Formats: sequence, C-alpha cells, structure tokens
Amino acid sequence: MLTPFGPEIWLADGPVVTGAAGFRFPTRMVVIRLADGGLFVWSPVALTAPLSSAVSALGPVSHLVAPNDLHHLALGDWAQAFPSARAHGAPGLAAKRPDLRLDTTLGPSPDDAWAGQVDQVVFAGNRITTEVVFFHRASGTAIFTDLLQQMPPGWYSGWRGLVARLDLMIGDAPQVPRKFRLAFSDRAAARGARDAVLDWPVDRLVIAHGPTAAAGHEAIRRAFAWL
Repeated sequence: MLTPFGPEIWLADGPVVTGAAGFRFPTRMVVIRLADGGLFVWSPVALTAPLSSAVSALGPVSHLVAPNDLHHLALGDWAQAFPSARAHGAPGLAAKRPDLRLDTTLGPSPDDAWAGQVDQVVFAGNRITTEVVFFHRASGTAIFTDLLQQMPPGWYSGWRGLVARLDLMIGDAPQVPRKFRLAFSDRAAARGARDAVLDWPVDRLVIAHGPTAAAGHEAIRRAFAWL
C-alpha cells in the first residue's frame, strides 16, 4: 500500500488509467511528511478506504499537489475526503478544471509550508503541459511526473507498442518522450529548468510512469542530454 522510500517519504502505486487513444498508464503518488507533521501528497492516485487509512496513520493530510494539468483525476476525491487540506495545482489546471477547488497555483518558489524541505522547478513553455518538478531534500529524491517516462517492456502491444517505442516511452532508462521534446516552444527556458534540477544533490529519482532510479542525477542528465 505505502512503501517507505527514505526519511519521511513514501510511495503508493494506484490503478492503471486509460488515456487518449486507449493508451494505459500506471499511476504512482508520493507522500512526504513535513517538519510540522503535515503530509504533502503529490499526484494523488485513486482514493480507496485502505489507502486513506494508511495515509492518515502517517499524519494529517495538509497539502494535495497536482504537478501538471494531466494528473488531476483523483484530486477532487482527496479534497472532499480531506477538506482541511490545501489543494495546489500546476499552471493551467485551474482553467482546465474550474470545478476543482484549488487554493494556489504552483510557481517557481516553494510554498511557505514546504520551503526549505521540498524544492521545485517549473518546466514552462511546453504545449502539452506545464510540469512542476520537485526535490525532497531529506531523501535526496527528485520527483517527475510525465516529462520522464519508462514503461515496462511489453506494456503496450500492437500499434500502441510501436508508437510507444518511437515516442521513447519505452526503453532501458527514463527518457523525455518525443512528443514532449517537440512541444517545448522555448528550449532555452527548458535548459534553464533542467540545469536548475541538475543543481540539486539528487540521489534518487521517482517518476509517475516507470521504475524508481538509484542513480537519479545521472538518469536526469542523460534523459535531458538532447537539450
């Protein structure tokens, strides 16, 4: 249910979701316990009673974080279940989901509630989505959503498997899918965001769609070498 990943950080894998054209995606969320005891829940997956109980056992849910405007499907259920939690959405999510209650829009500076504990960088100027990448200092963990992907071999079949391989969604290491590469309208800004991430002392990497990586800094450097 919840797997410890380091000091004050846990992972939980959710159900597979189906996106455009029938492409299936595994889901993963991250829970970080902040210094005040409150929980920072990144990219909430489908809420179930066992998951709710397991998370609540760690502390009060204080922050619900949608790191881009593609990872929002379960946010409303979590906000309803934990009404005292503040909801934070990536740029563009408020316009896409006006039905969701969002307390803040994520920007280049961390919220005061997690400043000094969780850093963040905004990858702006992408026509698909604006993604906010996070870094949990205590565990040395960088957290990516869709900008890095590594689906398991054989995850897709038929024409979807071919498309996924050509798009670099499948491979031996995390990669930036080709569609996201082409969608950057300002590569200089993307390089700046990448360099800011590489300035972090990253030990490990967590991505929403793929395995975790122990050599996180090197995995990120290689994945963004195309820039």
